[in-house]
Amino acid sequence: MLAHSRSLGHSSVMKLRNDKARYGWVAIGLHWLVALAVFALFGLGLYMVELSYYDPWYQSAPDLHRGVGLTLLAVVLIRLAWRALSPPPAPLAGHHRWERIGARLAHWGLLGLLLVAMVSGYLISTADGSGIDVFGLFEVPSLTGRQNGLEDSAGLVHYWSTWALVVLAGLHGLAALKHHFIDRDATLKRMLRP
Repeated sequence: MLAHSRSLGHSSVMKLRNDKARYGWVAIGLHWLVALAVFALFGLGLYMVELSYYDPWYQSAPDLHRGVGLTLLAVVLIRLAWRALSPPPAPLAGHHRWERIGARLAHWGLLGLLLVAMVSGYLISTADGSGIDVFGLFEVPSLTGRQNGLEDSAGLVHYWSTWALVVLAGLHGLAALKHHFIDRDATLKRMLRP
């Protein structure tokens, strides 16, 4: 009984950092926060482009989209810094070489598409020279000033990068489910708890 209670006490210690075998709570939390924000922003983006001028959400939906998008950019930068401080665990033994290469390409592809989507979204919103108000707390200024045609070209990049991001994230999720239900390995479990 005493050994059981000690093991429970030891397992309840909050593991923040990654180790060689598992992710810590910080990496897990940042992963799921980014995933939730990406799909929420994508859904909000699809919703807001269909709004009419007289819809009550016509002004507030884009403001919310921009505010969450810039907050997500900060979270992604924090996640990159955390990754440098606490490197991810090694791939699980037993994965094929093509799976390890595919996972690495998918992770860097997701990160690249995230950054392209957020920077292009920023450029859409600041192409007229105005800054972006973030939830009334502060304003992110325009770095480009007024640029004719920038809104349209950045809009095209934003549209395709967000679609590619969501498709790749969906494939990433399906791969995790394949590892969990077919391969029966700990790939998904490592991203659920340390």
